[in-house]
Amino acid sequence: MAISSVFNNLQLPVIAAPMFILSSKEMVIEQCKAGIIGSFPALNARGEGEFEKWLKEIIEELDRYNQANPDSPAAPFAVNQIVFKTNARLHEDMDLCVKYKVPIIITSLGANEDVNSAAHSYGGLVMHDVINQRFARKAIEKGADGLIAVAAGAGGHAGALSPFAIIQETREWFDGPLALSGCIATGDSVLAATAMGADFAYIGSAFIATKEANAAQAYKQMVVDSDANDIVYSDYFTGVGGNYLGPSIAATGMDPSNLPKGDIAAMQKLTDQDSDAKAWKDIWGCGQGIGAVDEILSVSDRVSQLKLEYAAAKQRING
Repeated sequence: MAISSVFNNLQLPVIAAPMFILSSKEMVIEQCKAGIIGSFPALNARGEGEFEKWLKEIIEELDRYNQANPDSPAAPFAVNQIVFKTNARLHEDMDLCVKYKVPIIITSLGANEDVNSAAHSYGGLVMHDVINQRFARKAIEKGADGLIAVAAGAGGHAGALSPFAIIQETREWFDGPLALSGCIATGDSVLAATAMGADFAYIGSAFIATKEANAAQAYKQMVVDSDANDIVYSDYFTGVGGNYLGPSIAATGMDPSNLPKGDIAAMQKLTDQDSDAKAWKDIWGCGQGIGAVDEILSVSDRVSQLKLEYAAAKQRING
């Protein structure tokens, strides 16, 4: 299948998922230098003029790196736009993405033709995250270039379908760029994702336990100490189903096994520039793949670990 040249510099078929609050510009820079696509939600850059500052710093630092390393240039970066009616910043932030020619736009919580057209105006590529075929077809119809299949067990907002089901059904009709999200935390899983038909593995939770993550030390340690049994799926916090660390829910006095039904109005916490997003600071999102995460590393070391595991898995399969 034809994959855009924007992916040429990848050393591993991995897109680092944009994580609300957690994905810092430092994390993105280190992910790209390590040879995987780094990404962050535009809304992580909170404050007047902050998003433009992030874009400038990321682009300038990666340019410096590329000049110093012409034989192994950095991978491209991506900006996640939350396409939701309460995101008053969407058009302003997209104007800046156009100005700085952000290579990849990742859209979430709504497919938007204007966003897609804006990215295409300078040659940018749009990947849209989906949880089923209805949303996938709608995204492509509205002009998205690629899809991110968010399967059961993914961190944060997640679907409920098996990765086998969502990938095989998508490949029946779509041959464009396709990433798989859901429980991927090892190089073995990266290889498995590509073996079943995805072009990329989409990894988020494993990067929470890194030095560059904008997370409390207790959050990082909880990722290390927890496993799949500690993950709770609920729509209570934002009105959209997502996976969270049960111990962080219990720490607030709530019962992780008996959460009330959510309200979509809670999504305002994600998009309100003046909100302190308290729920997302105290209730910690995470996916089911963290049983493989047993220490806090630098981003560079985490990617190096993935590369070694990926190479060993290929050798084992070819063996």
